Amino acid sequence: MKKILALALAFAGALSVSGCYTPQQQTGTLAGGAIGAGGGALIGSALTGGSAGGAIAGGIIGAGTGALIGNAVTAPRRHCVRWGWDAYGNRFCRAFAYY
Repeated sequence: MKKILALALAFAGALSVSGCYTPQQQTGTLAGGAIGAGGGALIGSALTGGSAGGAIAGGIIGAGTGALIGNAVTAPRRHCVRWGWDAYGNRFCRAFAYY
């Protein structure tokens, strides 16, 4: 039961990062997930002595972690192009440019 719960949580984590903003982020997330799944499966198999369950669990956890890292690395960068002031005199950004 604990294994099923752990696998379900890993799958939910991987699924939560599947909605990305740009095509570059989607590609980075997909590539990170694929690399993470492969590496996690190898490590999981090695740690459990060649067990298929260890390889599956490692692959799922690696896919989620790799997708998170791939998405974070390819996030679009932005900077402010128009500044404004609120009623209290605090400066805030009104418009961003992505590059």
